[in-house]
Amino acid sequence: KHTSNMSLLTHLLACLFGMGSWVSINGLWVELPLIVPQIPEGWYLPSYLSVLIQMANVGPLFVTLMHRFRPGALNETAVIYVIIGLGTVASFLLGFFWKETVVVAGVPRSVALLVLTFFLSAVDCTSSVTFLPFMMRLKPQYLTTYYIGEGVSGLLPALVALIQGVGVVHCINSTQSLNHTLNTSNSALTLDLRAQYQPANFSVEVFFFFLSAMMLVCLVAFLLLNYHPSVAREHPNGRYTNGVKDKSQKNRKWAEQKPMMDPYRPTNQKPRSSFGTGSYSWMQVFYIFAILAWANSLTNVVLPSVQSYSCLPYGNNAYHLSATMAAVSNPLACFIAMFFPIRSLLLMGALTVIGSGVGAYIMGMAVLSPCPLLVNETSGGVIIV
Repeated sequence: KHTSNMSLLTHLLACLFGMGSWVSINGLWVELPLIVPQIPEGWYLPSYLSVLIQMANVGPLFVTLMHRFRPGALNETAVIYVIIGLGTVASFLLGFFWKETVVVAGVPRSVALLVLTFFLSAVDCTSSVTFLPFMMRLKPQYLTTYYIGEGVSGLLPALVALIQGVGVVHCINSTQSLNHTLNTSNSALTLDLRAQYQPANFSVEVFFFFLSAMMLVCLVAFLLLNYHPSVAREHPNGRYTNGVKDKSQKNRKWAEQKPMMDPYRPTNQKPRSSFGTGSYSWMQVFYIFAILAWANSLTNVVLPSVQSYSCLPYGNNAYHLSATMAAVSNPLACFIAMFFPIRSLLLMGALTVIGSGVGAYIMGMAVLSPCPLLVNETSGGVIIV
């Protein structure tokens, strides 16, 4: 029972640690309907965010180059402390300065928002190449828990945004009468529909402070993963101390553990695919990485940058629900994969084709914006969500 409690604590800490990986940027996306009406960039902001997130990949590039040309010189534990601390501070500062503007080339710009967003993007992108190597120091079963936490980093901000009431808007008919004279009953009417945003249950500032608190929780979880005695016993070799590997173990070659790939398959049963066996051909490796690059480009760059054009014509509710459901889909997929670990390359290709078709429809609606298909129909909003 004591061992079970220790294992449960490590699972909880791994989940909280993973939750800090992308919580800031995911939170920023779902908060856009409240941010956009109050900044000069307007709905160009999603496109700016996509560019900033890609620019922030200098962080992972730096870590990769250090591993390539100066192996062993980079202390990944220290890097994790730095990026989590930076994310906590940047999220906290956004609560104070997200609305502040600076005149650049005669045009007001939200410089503070964009700069702090770049730092948050650098934090989240760099976490992808630093958090996972750290988690590999623990037993393999905790890696799945980490991925669930990474998925929750999108789900939790989305749920908080739903409670906040992000982007609830009503159109008010402010009809005006023009050319009206006392001698005639004829008048020209102009129909003017104005969007009236309903006040949120709590402000954008409070939401950013919430994101900062989540990063702080991630920092505390990381501290405990490094220093808590019961977690130290969860290392496969028991020779880790505060995240530093014992010298006698540095040159030891560790084989990939089979339970990480399929814990429920008997050892004498032939695997249904070559996934995780190290027996891929070069063509299969190229196939997998091509699909990975294509799927990431769609989900992280192309579709988010045009989301305001593809979804807003159907209403703010459609936009907000699409952003929220996108955040929910990640942890849902991780949860399903825990119980149905299907690793067929054929299925991977089929899902990619289906996803590409959905992406093509979304891009088509963005091109047709502001008058996409079924724009005045409820079914149009349902399909785009």
